[in-house]
Amino acid sequence: MRVAVFLGSSAGHEPEFAAAAAEFGASLARAGVGIVYGGASVGMMGALADAALAADGEVIGVIPGSVFAAEIPHPGLTRMEIVSTMHERKALMAALADGFAALPGGLGTLDELFEILTWQQIGLHAKPVALVDVGGFWDPLATMLDRLAAAGFVPEVTRDSLVRVQDAAQFLGLMGAANTLPIHAANDADQ
Repeated sequence: MRVAVFLGSSAGHEPEFAAAAAEFGASLARAGVGIVYGGASVGMMGALADAALAADGEVIGVIPGSVFAAEIPHPGLTRMEIVSTMHERKALMAALADGFAALPGGLGTLDELFEILTWQQIGLHAKPVALVDVGGFWDPLATMLDRLAAAGFVPEVTRDSLVRVQDAAQFLGLMGAANTLPIHAANDADQ
């Protein structure tokens, strides 16, 4: 099993963000779950990869050649895939993953998260998608998604499919439930 993790190539201003990324990566690796991510060695991406590798985990990076220098590719990954475009990056990450988790990040993280939710909404996949909530980081996004659903712009089933978890243990529980239940039955969105 592999999880695509969307997160910042920056560390952010709060030390808890990088610490959460490292703990998430190490926990997945200890559980025997591989990681697919953006391939960078810096910021939260680097913290995730370094911790997973230190715990003997599989870590696959997917990086477009056009952002190769800016994101500083991680030199010690299990495998590095170099693609031509951001679109190819997202498609390959989705193909390699059995589920998706978003930790704090910026526009790239939001882009990846919303694209994968859109693909789920239109039936291109039925894999679990979760927000890993670090210190309430995702509260404003959850409120906005609730507003979009209430206004009729996002189907309730799509809104309900985006689950909020606190850590890797809860995420792995979601992954286990997704293997035995319909995707929308494992809703933790109001945690």
